[in-house]
Amino acid sequence: MRAVPVAACLLIVVIPVLQAQAAPTTTAQALTWGPAPAVFPAGAKMAVVSGDPSRKAPFTVQLSMPAGYKVPPHFHPTAELVEVKSGTLLVGMGDAFDLSKAQAMVVGAKTIVPAKLHHFASAKGATVIAVTALGPFALTYVNAADDPQGAKH
Repeated sequence: MRAVPVAACLLIVVIPVLQAQAAPTTTAQALTWGPAPAVFPAGAKMAVVSGDPSRKAPFTVQLSMPAGYKVPPHFHPTAELVEVKSGTLLVGMGDAFDLSKAQAMVVGAKTIVPAKLHHFASAKGATVIAVTALGPFALTYVNAADDPQGAKH
């Protein structure tokens, strides 16, 4: 009979500890948000969650996009893990921005975008995504005219 109360006591002690360990250490409110790098179209904000996107090491950032925000077809030199934190991200593959070919990613959805895969995105409503990858972060537009930084020489 004493085994049941001891087991119950262990659960009461252990469950909160496990929940605390599984809880995110950084919340959206605790992040430092600023304008997204110039390689992104104007209007997005970015916060570094962990690591340093400019170094050759793992990093995680969050990108906050207003409703209707669009990222033209582009690719990255490394694979990325993308997770939708809030809102809906419309993602399509290919060299042309065509939302009829996009798939909706809702809160909690995760996908791996392989390195060099041509893709595009749009925010359906205000949307926040987390991107985890190996740095240094780089984004190359399929059509150089889409690069908001202007012509590169």
